[in-house]
Amino acid sequence: MADASEPKKRRGGVLGVFRDIVYGMSSHEMARHAVRTRASMEHLFILITMGDLLGIPILPPYYALRLLPYVTPQIASWKRRMLRERDVTDVLG
Repeated sequence: MADASEPKKRRGGVLGVFRDIVYGMSSHEMARHAVRTRASMEHLFILITMGDLLGIPILPPYYALRLLPYVTPQIASWKRRMLRERDVTDVLG
């Protein structure tokens, strides 16, 4: 069993470090942008389908109820994101 005081071994060695540096220089920003874009699209999708939970009826309730099983796990965090106060610095970041 490994002792907690032992230093952790690096996986990949020099090649792993080089791979991480190249990834950080070339595609890390694109990956972060893709994740942000996906989160924004999911946010809009939930707003369109479940907007009546906030008093914004966009779709007829029939279609919202058909999509409800797929959206249910995300509703609590979505409502928290929608109803939180925003500042000017949120837009800048």
